[in-house]
Amino acid sequence: MTNLIKTGFNPISFPKATMISVNSVVLEVFEAGQQNSGKPIILCHGFPEHAFSWRYQIQALVDAGYHVIVPNQRGYGNSSRPTEITDYDIEHLTSDLIALLDHFGYKDATFVGHDWGANVVWSLAILHPERVNKVINLALPYQDRGDKPWIELMEAIFGENFYFVHFNRQPGVADAIMNKNKSRFLRNIFRKNIPLTPPEPGMLMINLAREEKPLGDPLMSDKELSVFISAFESSGFTGGINWYRNLDRNWHLMEDVITIIHQPTLMIYGNRDTIPKSENLKSIVPNLEVVSLDCGHWIQQEKPEETNQSILKWLEQRDH
Repeated sequence: MTNLIKTGFNPISFPKATMISVNSVVLEVFEAGQQNSGKPIILCHGFPEHAFSWRYQIQALVDAGYHVIVPNQRGYGNSSRPTEITDYDIEHLTSDLIALLDHFGYKDATFVGHDWGANVVWSLAILHPERVNKVINLALPYQDRGDKPWIELMEAIFGENFYFVHFNRQPGVADAIMNKNKSRFLRNIFRKNIPLTPPEPGMLMINLAREEKPLGDPLMSDKELSVFISAFESSGFTGGINWYRNLDRNWHLMEDVITIIHQPTLMIYGNRDTIPKSENLKSIVPNLEVVSLDCGHWIQQEKPEETNQSILKWLEQRDH
């Protein structure tokens, strides 16, 4: 059974949720293509997103022969929202995905990540290489660990109002403002065709939660946006923000790992994204192919057909 979601692209058949207990949490998982058992692909969303952000990819991947598994990761949707900040560190986030593989009885899978989901997939490929057979990441290239903890480094470069820093140095402040203005914040962050102008003073996420007239154009229809709004009305933003609050903890946890990713990897960038492309990704990911699309940060939602074509073409070449 599926729920029919009408979108501006075309009618999308989105799977119904299943609640799955793994790794001491319960994850809300959307599954399609069960008839393709044995060929799993797991799609990992970013911030402030939801499994629904992969709505355009699911059927295309099913048609290509994949068993598609799309979790709302901890802190999101109807998945568990632990209260301890450390429950959102990279060991917990990657262990959730390993436990999901175990639940379905899979030795390994292809993992696809966007934004924060990409960061989790990069780490998963490093920490559990035997469980990842291919990597497809969107928007966020692998981030070199460097010599300083992340928040200290970002504060020195970008200042105290940079949202990564603010989330950590002023816990609860941004959460409260974003939770008070959920609909406006989501309407304002999910935009496309945004001019590349210097950022306004202040903290980006707080500005977005308060802005009356956002830049650019809406990324999605009101009906699509209502799926995100409904999800965050239930969950709030603190669980997702807690991923950011573990950056320095993750920096320490990843201290002794060897950062070479040997799996075949596809990196998809948006040419208008504010996240810079990596100049040395090939040295960390030797088996790498790069695709750039003419879009902003929300790649798979802004350019669904081009994203699907890039992914399916690359997968077909690797599967034969």
